[in-house]
Amino acid sequence: MSLTRKRILVTGGAGFLGSHLCERLLADGHDVLCVDNYFTGRKDNIAHLMGNPHFEMMRHDITFPLYVEVDQIFNLACPASPIHYQFDPVQTTKTSVIGAINMLGLAKRVGATIMQASTSEVYGDPTVHPQTEDYRGNVNPLGPRACYDEGKRCAETLFFDYQRQHDVQIKVVRIFNTYGPRMHPNDGRVVSNFIVQALQNQDITLYGDGSQTRAFCYVDDLIEGFIRIMNTGREVTGPINLGNPHEIPVSELAERVIRLTGSSSRIVHRPLPQDDPLQRCPDITLAGQVLGWKPTVPLDEGLARTAAYFRQLLAERAPHHAVG
Repeated sequence: MSLTRKRILVTGGAGFLGSHLCERLLADGHDVLCVDNYFTGRKDNIAHLMGNPHFEMMRHDITFPLYVEVDQIFNLACPASPIHYQFDPVQTTKTSVIGAINMLGLAKRVGATIMQASTSEVYGDPTVHPQTEDYRGNVNPLGPRACYDEGKRCAETLFFDYQRQHDVQIKVVRIFNTYGPRMHPNDGRVVSNFIVQALQNQDITLYGDGSQTRAFCYVDDLIEGFIRIMNTGREVTGPINLGNPHEIPVSELAERVIRLTGSSSRIVHRPLPQDDPLQRCPDITLAGQVLGWKPTVPLDEGLARTAAYFRQLLAERAPHHAVG
């Protein structure tokens, strides 16, 4: 339990990461204001928190100003998977840029510390491996992913300008592939895609030859990183990479999911999407030095928990169908 109860705003709080963060902050003894416009967030993710007297939900789009009194702000609002952020790319950029301006303005007004949930996408298709925080990236500003990549890059710019110009206390984390319960079942990401397909014994779709690598961090580990950076002193601003440095080929992930779920799915190949990075792996040396942080949940354990969530979700959606 926290000795000092804080009022904490979580934007995108009904999303995958946001709902886990709200849950953790409540468990730590804080008052939580969850803000979401439900573009990709879901009420089901936070329904179990609604009876908690220290939890409050507000439907709001952060591209419009918000006037509340809080001590800390976690700015997580933004669709984060290609399927969702490419659906309305202009709105994606607005959420990253105008949303950051509005939340930084709020932090400035009320003297709150604010954390930006940035992304490994700021590195684009990296030419250095693994990626360290001082790498400036290789991003195509004109491609279909640019609304997200460049939106998040601009948000980081705004955070550091608000710090320099207005002395706002900022924290910036760059999130690498994270997975776990409450992922959106249709977000197009490999973990949720593979598990949902495997549980239904459908073909598992691999883009390209499956040799592209990813490193997967379980959601509880990531949230621990959020809490740790928020509770550092003013001198720690980031950006700090948060993710799992153990990378595996996407084809191996598919095989692990098939094995874990006992699925009869076959693996089929599709063409690689434009600007899809071939390698994505964090260097987390800085997180270890500054936060004493590293991921602790093994991949198979995290996948098993995630599969259990999706198995239940699929059973609820189609009670008359047997699920894997």
